[in-house]
Amino acid sequence: MTEQTALPTAPARSESILRRRFRKFQGLKRGYWAAVTLASVYVVSFCLPVLASNNAIAVRYDGQYYFPGFRVYQAAEFGQVAIGEANYRELQRRFAQEASGDWVLMPLYPYGPNESLLDREGFPPHPPSAEHLLGTDDRGRDVFVRLAYGFNISLTFAVVVTLISFSLGTVVGAALGYLGGKVDLLGQRTIEIWASLPFLYTIIIVSSIVVPVSLPGRNQFLQPAFWLLVTLLSAFGWMGITYYVRGEFYREKARDYVGAAIAMGAAELTIMFRHILPNALTPVVSFAPFAVVANIGSLVALDFLGFGLPAPTPSWGELIGQGMNNLSKWWLVLYPLGAVFVTLLLIVFIGEAVREAFDPKEFSRLR
Repeated sequence: MTEQTALPTAPARSESILRRRFRKFQGLKRGYWAAVTLASVYVVSFCLPVLASNNAIAVRYDGQYYFPGFRVYQAAEFGQVAIGEANYRELQRRFAQEASGDWVLMPLYPYGPNESLLDREGFPPHPPSAEHLLGTDDRGRDVFVRLAYGFNISLTFAVVVTLISFSLGTVVGAALGYLGGKVDLLGQRTIEIWASLPFLYTIIIVSSIVVPVSLPGRNQFLQPAFWLLVTLLSAFGWMGITYYVRGEFYREKARDYVGAAIAMGAAELTIMFRHILPNALTPVVSFAPFAVVANIGSLVALDFLGFGLPAPTPSWGELIGQGMNNLSKWWLVLYPLGAVFVTLLLIVFIGEAVREAFDPKEFSRLR
């Protein structure tokens, strides 16, 4: 019998450090489920125009179909004696009484975030009821809808500011740490001067000079005021992460793999952003959730002080301000503060889990 020689097998491919970190994050149940919960609610919040709105999803009238989500229809187009946009709840009640075959398909919660419900008994704010789950504010607007839209606006605002400021801070920190010398010295002095500017006074001055014009339409993220605040907070929010990235680049550029890349003739930008940057992202990823918390807090504080998003934008800070002025109306105090607390708590849980999963003492790259 002839002996069969076993063919050499290829060595097993090692698991990437990113996959190991993600597996570690999944093992941290509190942070993982907080991320799943927050992400799920955030995705659902983008469906609010078809879940909670006074704008109809579809209308059948005189044999024709209308879709108010894509166009604004005037009341006269549906035979209503009113000036302005059609009132679809009244139209729905009228069609039900007439039994003419016309119909209106409304969202599950048929109240808008900026709609003042002045036809209710008594003066607003109204307490929670079966019709208005969390009551109404001092202008007769549904608190539940304003909290829901405010969650979407606040979290989107915080994420956008964090992405812009961290991207800018990462690029600046990478340049200072890699180039060093006079570039680093000049950059640090410039950052110190910029950081000494009073943030709140700058916001007040800009808000008093620049009066944002509200564009027609329902998309809050296309309004000039939203992007003005994003620009201002991003302009002051990039400096903190710069120092961490700078330190990481100073440490990493002394590694052997950087010397090998230089010896092979790699371009400096390639070395910075292809070789060093992936090894220097640990502080960026670790601090990002806490930056989101800080940016949400900044927006709430600015809205509370009256220097944030203009009325009638759904705002947690504006609702908290109403609660301060109406302490006897407990729903205006409890629900806005509760929404802010729960949201920030979930993000902090995520941040703690991310920081532990990206701990460089547990996972490190081979140099």
